[in-house]
Amino acid sequence: MSDETERRRPNILVTGTPGVGKTVTAALVAERLGLRHINVGEIIKEHKCYDGHDEELDTHILDEDKLLDLMEALIQKCAVDNVGIVADYHSCELFPERWFDLILVLRTNTDVLFDRLTERGYNDKKRSENLEAEIMQVVLDEAHESYDVDIVQELPSNTKEEMEGNVDRCRMWAEQWVKDNA
Repeated sequence: MSDETERRRPNILVTGTPGVGKTVTAALVAERLGLRHINVGEIIKEHKCYDGHDEELDTHILDEDKLLDLMEALIQKCAVDNVGIVADYHSCELFPERWFDLILVLRTNTDVLFDRLTERGYNDKKRSENLEAEIMQVVLDEAHESYDVDIVQELPSNTKEEMEGNVDRCRMWAEQWVKDNA
């Protein structure tokens, strides 16, 4: 990838347990900041970045190499086009640190998350595993282990008001990033 200091727009990753509001938040951030939204889950589906299916958890088995190759090309193109990105995905450890300037880890209370996952039709095992991951702050720990702690921000995502507040915080951060990197 080209020298990251040449970018004029930030790249942001919105991550968290399934059901915390990643895609909604990322779409709002992208819209308000004029960035490109990349729904990593959709890229995986569209380009078949998987090596089979886990029947018990009702999920695909990710082909990380294929996904990362596609993402690398997409991020390079956005950098060349002077377009920052907002990517969303439920995991963060697989992405190179150099890709992102801010990592937003969304967190949700388990009662709210339970209802959201139930509405999505998650089976009992899949719902329980995701609730446990949220309780054990798996994604937050993953982010702290994978990225400089200064770029990792933990944000609540229980209500529409909190989501709106998160978008505003992200907008202010991005404006400062652009000033600092002009």
